[in-house]
Amino acid sequence: MAHLFGRNYTRAQLLAYVGDISQIARIKPCRLAEGFEEGVLALDVVTGGGLDFTVLGSRGMDISAARFNGRPLAWRSATTDRHPAYYEPGGLGWLRSFYGGLVVTCGLTWFGAPGEDEGRELGLHGRVSNIPATGVHWDGHWEGDDYILTVTGKVREAVVFGENVQLTRRIWARMGENRLFLEDAVENLGHKRTPHMILYHMNLGFPVVSEHSRLIAPTVTAAPRDAESAVDGENFARMHLPTPDFPEKVYFHTMEPDDAGHVTVGVVNPECDGGRGLGVYCVYRQAELPCFTEWKMMGQGTYVVGVEPGNALVMGRAAEREAGRLQYLEPGERREYHLEIGVVSGPEQIAALEAAVRRPR
Repeated sequence: MAHLFGRNYTRAQLLAYVGDISQIARIKPCRLAEGFEEGVLALDVVTGGGLDFTVLGSRGMDISAARFNGRPLAWRSATTDRHPAYYEPGGLGWLRSFYGGLVVTCGLTWFGAPGEDEGRELGLHGRVSNIPATGVHWDGHWEGDDYILTVTGKVREAVVFGENVQLTRRIWARMGENRLFLEDAVENLGHKRTPHMILYHMNLGFPVVSEHSRLIAPTVTAAPRDAESAVDGENFARMHLPTPDFPEKVYFHTMEPDDAGHVTVGVVNPECDGGRGLGVYCVYRQAELPCFTEWKMMGQGTYVVGVEPGNALVMGRAAEREAGRLQYLEPGERREYHLEIGVVSGPEQIAALEAAVRRPR
């Protein structure tokens, strides 16, 4: 049953008020125009519950802009939703097409710092976010009194004499809710054992992120990536004002899951909207994504907190191989990943999020 505008509605009740359900919730496809965005397939999802987000079919089925009741949730860079034709794979070239956004997928066969692995030069964070999807489909349908909005597509990373790995993604939301679900299946379609690395790079920004914001997580330990991250490292969960020349800080968290094996992580700003508060959370399965990276970047313009569950750390594929953590997909093997991403608004919802995060014993 849909909860809209302060009350619950059955399907029959709601349809009596509207000529078409798109008056309340819909998926609207479009092609972006001008500049580096020219030709990008974008799907604007309006849930009717205040949460709106854009899925980029041309960019790995990732989620760029996202808003809740008009308030932006994700940091956005100056690169725009750049067409994948402009992707620069070498070194740090990935940053020229990094638009920020709610979810940018890194992988599928490597991610993290650029470098060389077994004689192959690998750029920052892999290719998947710069690969256009095929079989992109969007629809809305009723399941009883629930209206479900769904976007699906397939993204294949392949090369002759090398990997042939496919991501099948389903993003869906219920009308009236302030959350979405991301369901991925990654399959090795080739005939060789293939390295597999995947990271969900969620980039939260103002007003969710401000000097009043904090990270809420069931953190047991938060290890700094380097000496710079160790400076003020005890305040990894606290955010600051935008700071000139702020050096990025990265922390590798060890999390304590709940009894069902889930980890809940969020960033909340209790002072947003005059003290009402606003936050974004993510729930994922630790067995699927055993690693978690926090990217704390408090620079002017580059003012963002990265909430990043993955199956590896961000030091690069060679480092994962050397540490013995590098995962592989056997021919025909398939892995699944499940995430819930949502919004909390108001002191009651923020308190409920804090209660859902199990603290270390």
